[in-house]
Amino acid sequence: MAICPQERENRSRCPCTWPTCPRKGHCCACLAYHLAHEELPACCFPPEVERTYDRSFRRFAELHR
Repeated sequence: MAICPQERENRSRCPCTWPTCPRKGHCCACLAYHLAHEELPACCFPPEVERTYDRSFRRFAELHR
């Protein structure tokens, strides 16, 4: 993974609760990963939804109807 000059700041704001996430602090890699899996990253969801790990487009749309 490429070095990210914003890693420290990104990591301090990252709401991801996945304990061993290798992309924490690397927003570009995180977004690319989740979009490739047809989902959105943790930062797109409120904490109570993020903790369920349902990061689907469908769940996002339900939240924003």
